[in-house]
Amino acid sequence: MRPLIRSTITSAAFAAALLFALGACAQVPAYTEPSIAPDTGIAPAPLPQIVSQDGKHALLVDGKPFLILGMQANNSSNYPAMLPDVWAGVEDLGANTLQMPIAWEQVEPVEGEFDFSFLDTLVAEARERNVRLVLLWYGTWKNTSPGYVPSWVKLDNARFPRMVTAEGETHYVLSPNAESTFEADKRAFLEMMQHLKAIDPGHTVIMIQVQNESGSYRLVRDHSETAEAAFNGPVPDALLSRLGKPPGTWRDVFGPDADEYFQAWSVASYIGRMADAGREILDLPMYANAALRDPIDPQEPGSYASGGPTHNVIDIWKAAAPALDLLAPDIYIRESRKYTAALDHYDRADNPLFVAETGNNADTPRFFFSTLGKGGIGFSPFGLDYTGYSNYPLGAKLMSPEAIEPFAANYALVSGAASEWARLAYESGIWGVARPDDDSAQLLNLGDWTANIQYNEWQFGFSEWTWLASDPIDKEGRSNAGALIARIDGDTFLVTGRNVRVSFGIDGKTEGTNFIYDKVEEVRFENGEWKFVRLWNGDQVDYGLNLTDKPVTLRVSLATY
Repeated sequence: MRPLIRSTITSAAFAAALLFALGACAQVPAYTEPSIAPDTGIAPAPLPQIVSQDGKHALLVDGKPFLILGMQANNSSNYPAMLPDVWAGVEDLGANTLQMPIAWEQVEPVEGEFDFSFLDTLVAEARERNVRLVLLWYGTWKNTSPGYVPSWVKLDNARFPRMVTAEGETHYVLSPNAESTFEADKRAFLEMMQHLKAIDPGHTVIMIQVQNESGSYRLVRDHSETAEAAFNGPVPDALLSRLGKPPGTWRDVFGPDADEYFQAWSVASYIGRMADAGREILDLPMYANAALRDPIDPQEPGSYASGGPTHNVIDIWKAAAPALDLLAPDIYIRESRKYTAALDHYDRADNPLFVAETGNNADTPRFFFSTLGKGGIGFSPFGLDYTGYSNYPLGAKLMSPEAIEPFAANYALVSGAASEWARLAYESGIWGVARPDDDSAQLLNLGDWTANIQYNEWQFGFSEWTWLASDPIDKEGRSNAGALIARIDGDTFLVTGRNVRVSFGIDGKTEGTNFIYDKVEEVRFENGEWKFVRLWNGDQVDYGLNLTDKPVTLRVSLATY
């Protein structure tokens, strides 16, 4: 859904400084719309869009809520010869969406000459497999670096300048304040959007990531002449208005945070302007992803990607880049407390939660449950293809079917009803939790009802029974554990999960009444509705609802007497 509000991207002083500093630089030719490709013979479909209400969000694809069960390919898998090994990973994972890089150097190796043959192949093969795509534009920033820009950009520092330190030394990151770089990057991006519009009327591509993990390490902000002029000028009105601040220079308004906030505004404005121009051609949802700062413990700017959409500058990004539908965290944290904190930062009424990139190690699959439990529109582990690369020790030592299996098992719980789970998240609400590192129980407040989530319990009885002390429960293979609960109506819920016990109870508002399961039905989703399989009763409910590694969905009706 295209944002209806536009803000001024730069202050008058900033614009004037840009024109003055860059007036002598060679400029990229103005964008001209290429001719439309011949009719594809594919029926047009409604544009994907993101909708929001009452703090909940949904991604609509073909006019219906869509849950991204994603997989991100390795960075250098974006060539036709690699696709068989990519699709094999998609199939083993059971993903419905593939995130694939499209690199500026790949599509414009020679200035003004464009090659979208890989995009053509990718879209055609995805369409054949009924897999949706999220394109990742690798341009000015890829993990903050200009590594994916064409040689004619990365080797011409006069025309496409890098950031400058306070001491006048050249930094590795391309300056977000160089209009010549922006115009060149934007032109290639618009060519891609125009080509995509021509070849994909059915919208196999459902979303665009604009740049990748922007910002800069080891330098908080650009100190180029252009940047200094803007930094010493007034803070833009759009930002002052959003934050409720009085006018002044960046240092006047933000004090010790001025450098980082200025960098965030510079980077966000750059990316937001690109997104806005791209949406004029093809109005797909667009987002930017974040290389995180620590979600709990303080860090000094520069030790993380300063200027990128880290959680402390989300409001600045929202003011500078309203053309972006969301800011997405890339989460490689293994500690449950910090992973949950990162989710909390990006789960906002004005920001749909999408885990656009996460680790592929054995600790990570469980966080699928907590992501969806916060109403997330999608979850996407990185690098689950078979192209021969492993990012160990950050991820798994070897990408194999065994490494993919825990992610696939979680996707299998909802894949047949992904649209229905997405609808319920938007209309009714979903609760979900992942196993915490200490295996402690978690209590969910569902309104008039509660759900107690426990781990490492027998299906029958309780692990605390003293006569079982000589035979403790085997925890092997139970690290991938969590639960999902969705409300169907006031007293009826859907429940699924893995290696977990879910025990419902009565909230304090109904204290004094007695709880009972009216019905616990095992169901499966077929032809748009839940079909009855069997009733659970007796041993299956006397000690809570115990979900193992067998994929099961329960429709649970609660009552009192």
